[in-house]
Amino acid sequence: MTSGFMRLSRHALVAMMLVAASPSIAVAATAGWVAYQRGDFAAARAAYEHDARLGDRLAQFNLATMLLRGEGGATDPATGVDWLRKAAEAGMAQAQYSLGLLYESGTGVERSLTAATEWWQRAAQQGHVDAQVQLGTQYFLGRGAPKDWTLAARWYEAAAENGDAGAQYLIASFYEHGDGVAPDLKRALGWYLQAARQGDAGAALQADDVARRLGVALPGR
Repeated sequence: MTSGFMRLSRHALVAMMLVAASPSIAVAATAGWVAYQRGDFAAARAAYEHDARLGDRLAQFNLATMLLRGEGGATDPATGVDWLRKAAEAGMAQAQYSLGLLYESGTGVERSLTAATEWWQRAAQQGHVDAQVQLGTQYFLGRGAPKDWTLAARWYEAAAENGDAGAQYLIASFYEHGDGVAPDLKRALGWYLQAARQGDAGAALQADDVARRLGVALPGR
């Protein structure tokens, strides 16, 4: 179970950074961030719980993460999941994505790939790129959702448009082979090149191959 909880750690830190960055966040939430930064996890946990009970979804998310990881007090998976669910139901995309991870692994909840898909769907519809990739994979594999390569392509392309290099490679392959979309070598080339620009060596090789088949000369090659 610990590994599942630790998958939330970097997401919690991202959310906490939002507390420091936003001048509109309540003072108590800022106090939680300051306490966390100085290593006073007990004070941070108390501050986040105060704001969580007032309905602050970011505080609910941060509190959930601290409870799941056992920071500032005992580990409390059940209460942590409850607060995470509150943040997710309040529309916080990061909480929705994280709750999906817990359902995928069965960490703190009964394992349900269907529930994971449902939460990733909510986050993906808000533009959460990791959720878009996960959702695309659910439809691609038929895992927790009907196998549907058209929907897989839709969500991989959404993630690709949001800059995810892995999704750019995947949707390029879909267009190259006509999986879930009409075959389109020009679009495949465009996506391979975008992934290659982010350092994907495999995408660079595929771009060269598709360009050769199209009779297109690539600059610098």
